[in-house]
Amino acid sequence: MKRHFLRSLATVLFVFTAGAGFSQQVDSMMGLYADQFPTEKIHLHFDRTIYNKEETIWYKVYILTSAAELTNLSRNVYVEWYDTTGKMIKQTVAPLYQSTAKGAFEIPHDYKGNFIRVKAFTRWMLNDDPAFAYEKELIINTSTVATNQKPVVLTTKVETFPEGGFLIQGLNTRVAFKATNQYGTPVFIKGFLVNDKNKVLDTLKVKHDGMGSFYLRCNAGETYTLNWTDENGKTGSTPVAAGKTEGASLSIKTTNDKALIQVERTVTVPDNFKRMNLLVHMNQTLFFKINMNASERTSLKAEVPIDEMPTGILQLSLFTSDWIPVAERIVFINNRLHEFNAKLTTPLVNLDKRGKNVFEIFVSDSASTNMSISVTDATVGEPDANTIYSDILLSSDIKGKVYNPGYYLASDADSVTANLDLVMLTNGWRRFDWDKIKAGILPTLTYPRETELMKLSGKVLGLKSVSTTTPIMLNMIVVGKDSSKNFLFVPVNKDGSFEQKGMIFYDTAKIYYSFNGNSKLGEITQVQFDNGLLRQVQKKIQYGNNYRPFSWNDSLARTRMNYFLTEQELLKKRMASATLQEVIVKTRVKSKEQVLDEKYSTGLFSGGDATTFDLTDGTIGAVDILSYLQGRVAGLTMSGSGSSMTMSWRGSTPDLFVNEMHSDVDQVQGIAVADIAMVKVFRPPFFGSFGGGAGGAIAIYTKKGADSRKGGNSKGLDNTILGGYSKFKEFYSPSYEKPNNESAETDNRTTIYWNPYIVTNKKSPRVRIQFFNNDVSKKLQVVIEGINADGKMTRVVKLLE
Repeated sequence: MKRHFLRSLATVLFVFTAGAGFSQQVDSMMGLYADQFPTEKIHLHFDRTIYNKEETIWYKVYILTSAAELTNLSRNVYVEWYDTTGKMIKQTVAPLYQSTAKGAFEIPHDYKGNFIRVKAFTRWMLNDDPAFAYEKELIINTSTVATNQKPVVLTTKVETFPEGGFLIQGLNTRVAFKATNQYGTPVFIKGFLVNDKNKVLDTLKVKHDGMGSFYLRCNAGETYTLNWTDENGKTGSTPVAAGKTEGASLSIKTTNDKALIQVERTVTVPDNFKRMNLLVHMNQTLFFKINMNASERTSLKAEVPIDEMPTGILQLSLFTSDWIPVAERIVFINNRLHEFNAKLTTPLVNLDKRGKNVFEIFVSDSASTNMSISVTDATVGEPDANTIYSDILLSSDIKGKVYNPGYYLASDADSVTANLDLVMLTNGWRRFDWDKIKAGILPTLTYPRETELMKLSGKVLGLKSVSTTTPIMLNMIVVGKDSSKNFLFVPVNKDGSFEQKGMIFYDTAKIYYSFNGNSKLGEITQVQFDNGLLRQVQKKIQYGNNYRPFSWNDSLARTRMNYFLTEQELLKKRMASATLQEVIVKTRVKSKEQVLDEKYSTGLFSGGDATTFDLTDGTIGAVDILSYLQGRVAGLTMSGSGSSMTMSWRGSTPDLFVNEMHSDVDQVQGIAVADIAMVKVFRPPFFGSFGGGAGGAIAIYTKKGADSRKGGNSKGLDNTILGGYSKFKEFYSPSYEKPNNESAETDNRTTIYWNPYIVTNKKSPRVRIQFFNNDVSKKLQVVIEGINADGKMTRVVKLLE
């Protein structure tokens, strides 16, 4: 849509654009910004907004670029967790799959704070202004209330924001105001605008969340003040900044299809104000460049079409003829072009104790989608102030705190649109430094694009003292936490560096290493290893003296959370105090497939959402393994035979692996079925695939002898520990399908169901899920968020009671 819109502007640009010179340089520089310095925007979908200590925070990361596309700038995402003192609790890192990643954070059992701050970023995002960074506080409920806490004295601050940036003497200008306390929370005020003779010029009327506006024509020699009283009865005065003696103002109003622009100048101005330039741009892309001839008129009007513009913040920048910035204004464009429709139906709703529920999610859009869903007790949380729409389209593009940003994109009502325009008037957008653009200076990048997954790399120190004509080779055995072993033979470059791409593991791995055919090298050199991932950026953050901890607004929600907290504490105590005689130990005997999985699969191939086939008994009579799988895996279709066989699953082709190495149909069909121990068929998406795994994967494991099962002997080798991707626990959704599956313990889960990967495409547009209620919840909230391959977003909220 954006590309089509830009093409449609060609004629308009030709009509309004002035000459060449610096005008062309602006075009060129803005084009360079868009191509070489695109930005990324991030959103985290959390399962809830409030948690008890020791609970798990489940989340899904979504990243889009400023061009509303899936990111190709980053392959990894980092999430940092800070306590109430600003100390980092943990940093996690995960690989991105189709611009998304899943994760989980377990709140420490001894955590005493009432909130946790979350920061999320990619390596590339660290180049951007910190004012645009993603940060969020999650509420942590504690069973105790501090009694020695000093009462907070609230103070009110009122700020004024002339439209365009400045007041100009003699020009009637709209002035917005915003009233907040020291924590950025809106404050209701009432009062008057008065001049230096204490004459009342206007009444202050708050329209929404402490914001409002008035018009002022300032005169030479006069000063102006806002006299106000806040909601607590405290009074104050705010001076209005003095107006400039001469210059130009910029005023914008929008309709459904146009932006109406008015530029006014004072009668007396320098010559460079008599011809002005107006740039209309969004997300580093120039839409319009308008030359405005003000040599004979002091008031000029123009209009630009906005009905086909993409959703987002549109900036209008006014310059003199020699490109000195004069005024700026931002407006929000919302044509709903950022959305795709995900329909949620509920064929079976049962809110009884451990009742079974069945949902269906249908997406008619032909583009593939990637969504997450949370089902929670609706009585324990507060409405989420941040949504995927507000984080991607609003908060990530604006400076200053926006209170409850999700409200502004939840409705098309005229009142909401007018309130959103107040946000535009009272906040800043400054991604461009016009002086640097004029000088042709591009931004400097500290952090490069991270376009690869983690890798095993490093450097051999001390090679300068070694004289050898034989290429140096490192032998490595990488042993994972799950006892998996990978054998690597990596060449060492002349400068001592080495690199093995595609070496992915989770948690930590122990690396045993030696020099191939030259054991003496180990005595005179030192080997340093690295995983290629970003190290911790900072270990502590400063909240500032005016940072206010969270206070509960909903007493019923807190009561409900305390109930769950009490039940969880009682369950923990019962388990801790139980004697061996009192406990009936119920263990689940591992199936043969589980034993095989632990024995053969490693890393991303271990566990997972897969169907496992045990072929160790050797009684399978199929011609080849693919013929054996036909008809045994729901949704997996195969056609043809021999090397011409094709496979499809949810509209994409599954990847083939033999002993976790990428393979093809010919190689797989050449393996004797009698030599195969196990086959794992992974449902889409499969993260172990290089192409994203949209079609799932088939992993084939050949039988191992007793010697190969030992994985070689690493005794006596040098070794080191290296960290990999963070390992997250999986969400457990109990099944009460059978009566004997019911546990005697109370099921008091506050998150009833969480699934970070709901995937659809043109051939498989419908997904069916089922889950079981807990023992106590009678009102559930369902939230679905997601993106599709075209960079569009969705959000669905539904209450069940």
